[in-house]
Amino acid sequence: MEMIKEVSAQMTIRRPASEVYQAFINPEITKQFWFTDSTGPLELNKTVTWEWKMYGVSAEATALELIPDELIKMKWVGGGSETTVEFHFISISPSVTYLSIKHYGFDQKGKELQTAIIDSNGGFNMVLAGCKAWLEQGININLIVDKYPKDVAEYYSRS
Repeated sequence: MEMIKEVSAQMTIRRPASEVYQAFINPEITKQFWFTDSTGPLELNKTVTWEWKMYGVSAEATALELIPDELIKMKWVGGGSETTVEFHFISISPSVTYLSIKHYGFDQKGKELQTAIIDSNGGFNMVLAGCKAWLEQGININLIVDKYPKDVAEYYSRS
């Protein structure tokens, strides 16, 4: 049986497409709901490093295609593998955007592939929810930082 090797997550965000697009291009906005640090904004063919300091991990993102307010396609290198992530910004109305994220190109097999797909799906759904809360309500609901709080990680490491 062939495993699905693509993850998708979608969310309606009640903000203009240009604003939602900028939320992923401009790291000062993105830091409000996703990563903790970035070496710079997403620019075509430029590699930036995104960091999640609370977990001691980072990933590299290289923008392969940028269509303002419509598409961000990037190479994603993290966790020992290289994949592709696409953000599709669909303007439903002047003040409503449907954002779809596709993540594909996984090279893992078997149980490792299953884990990567589950982690990606959960992670990108949290990113969408956090982005929605930030852009619509101006609040950081701490989804990423609260996913694996230090005390819980220590609890499981003792088990």
